[in-house]
Amino acid sequence: MERPRIVIVGAGFGGFHAARRLRWWVGRDAEIVVVSTTNYFLYLPLLPQAAGGVLDVRRVAVSLTSRLPGVRLVPGEVDTVDFDRREVGYVDPEGRRRQISYDRLVLAAGSVSKLLPIPGVAEYAHGFRGIPEALYLRDHLIQQMELAGAADDPHERTARTTFMVVGAGYTGTEVAAHGHLLTRELASRHPRLQGMQPRWILVDIAPRILPELDERLSQIATRVLQQRGVELRMETSVQEARADCVKLSDGEEVPTRTLVWCVGVRPDPLVEALGLPTVKGRLKVNEYLSVPGYPEVFACGDMAAVPDLTRPGEITPMTAQHAQRQGKLVARNIAATFGRTSPRPYRHHNLGFAVDLGGMQAAANPFGITLGGPLAALVTYGYHLLTIPANRLRIASDWILEALQPRQTTQLGLIESSEVPLETASPELARTAR
Repeated sequence: MERPRIVIVGAGFGGFHAARRLRWWVGRDAEIVVVSTTNYFLYLPLLPQAAGGVLDVRRVAVSLTSRLPGVRLVPGEVDTVDFDRREVGYVDPEGRRRQISYDRLVLAAGSVSKLLPIPGVAEYAHGFRGIPEALYLRDHLIQQMELAGAADDPHERTARTTFMVVGAGYTGTEVAAHGHLLTRELASRHPRLQGMQPRWILVDIAPRILPELDERLSQIATRVLQQRGVELRMETSVQEARADCVKLSDGEEVPTRTLVWCVGVRPDPLVEALGLPTVKGRLKVNEYLSVPGYPEVFACGDMAAVPDLTRPGEITPMTAQHAQRQGKLVARNIAATFGRTSPRPYRHHNLGFAVDLGGMQAAANPFGITLGGPLAALVTYGYHLLTIPANRLRIASDWILEALQPRQTTQLGLIESSEVPLETASPELARTAR
């Protein structure tokens, strides 16, 4: 007899941990299939360290075939689901359209960068959601510093050593922190840039950085970044982006060749293609992570509007921490449909947050205890080593080498600007922006 098939769409925090836990619950009695555009699980929290030259980018990519033995990996991008026929439609890497049937379905496609209809942003900004963007940003920062060192025009040199990050949440704050340390080290090594401090500007419409976290963590991060010389432009937005300049809402025009877009994310466009009820653009599910009307379909992570039982009337935020825990619960609740256990509702218990500020600086509040400086950095690094499902020894080795040796600053040139356009994050809004 054929085993029932469980299809998981996406291999992010939700999909990866759902597959991993399902192997334990029903691995012998069901075929588990993961449909993903990559053959790895990306540990997104450490991506800023890869862009900053601290970690080899392979450290943050966890092989699906190695960590999910017995799980069938299907390369492709899902764009349709036929709920009546129980079929998932996808396009494989060679452009061929294919279908795969399912008995249980987990929708965990995640999210894409949020692109606002601001003139020039789609053309001149770059996002930060994956390995290609991290590789491109690292090379771009190195190249701009080298071009600045070769320039005779002081205005060009100033523009090339000015870097702007839009969005002061988790990602934007960490990208600015690590990027500043990288360019500062590059300047100290270049004979024509010694004594020059690269200018980093962190822009957000919120009144403070890390607005989604406790204000004490925001204060710690603010103090660290300001001591390093990072400019925090709060309650400010981008009005227009050009090839060599960014105009802010306060009227200032900042000459720069670097605009990093970290304003947030929106659910994967697959949500719109499903034609099912949504909440704030995310697929509506119940507290058991099941899609109403389709008991065999579950959803988790950024694309799912999961009720927050700790805050009645609200839905859980789009964070890796929620996606990981929801993925594990999805596995349990699918196992319940096989009679292995009983279903449980999703209830999140906050264990704290950690923000990596580079070097031996961080802001963290494990179990509600606010920490800063080296102690917070140790907590943050320890948390990442415990959370990432592979590469722990390699990551720890990179950290030790970073502390003992000069940072590697070789420009690899693997990713061109045209290969990481921000407009691919949200085609509809990108067209509006034009």
